[in-house]
Amino acid sequence: MSARASVTLKIATSMDGRIALANGTSQWITNSQSRARSHQMRAEHDAVLVGIGTVLADDPLLTARIVPLPERQPVRIVADSRLRTPVTSRLVQSASAGRVVLAHAASNTSSASVLRDVDHWAVGDGNGRVAPAELVRRARAEGIDSIFLEGGGTLAASFLREGLVDRICWFRAPIIIGGDGIAAIGPLALETMANTSRWTLAERELISGDSLEIWEPLKD
Repeated sequence: MSARASVTLKIATSMDGRIALANGTSQWITNSQSRARSHQMRAEHDAVLVGIGTVLADDPLLTARIVPLPERQPVRIVADSRLRTPVTSRLVQSASAGRVVLAHAASNTSSASVLRDVDHWAVGDGNGRVAPAELVRRARAEGIDSIFLEGGGTLAASFLREGLVDRICWFRAPIIIGGDGIAAIGPLALETMANTSRWTLAERELISGDSLEIWEPLKD
């Protein structure tokens, strides 16, 4: 049995790897069929994970909205180092209907008294940030075997830097946004090509004009 939950990174971008326009507009890059497929993928995982930036920008619900609805919704996890998730967010307001977890690094958890239906995981790295390795270990200890990581770019980069991504599901729309758009993956601080991670294309399909690529780490 693995000591950590497996991680699938889902990315939805333009052809040139952008998740939004420079002004933050992102709805909708991919088509409705791709979005429906993404919801099916959510339902196939034990948990959905996003960063606090996604919560503040989009106020997502993070449920798997498929027909019929799944018997059990995935656990919804927010990497929220300083516990900034608003009490008024749709996640918090729907917590009584499905488990919500705030994975944080803050020592002050005063929000616990306000967010009564929300779980708090202290998984900090000692420098005020959420530690991805600690988060996936805690998830496994909580009975979560698989995580569907949906962004944003900073969180995706942190998991990639630590080699914690087991699969990438990359949706691409047939549009070009340009270099001023927001990148799908944040900085990785690489200095040599030898330090890049290598991936192999396991599957590719067309979804009404969009494409879906399934990538897996290249085995040595």
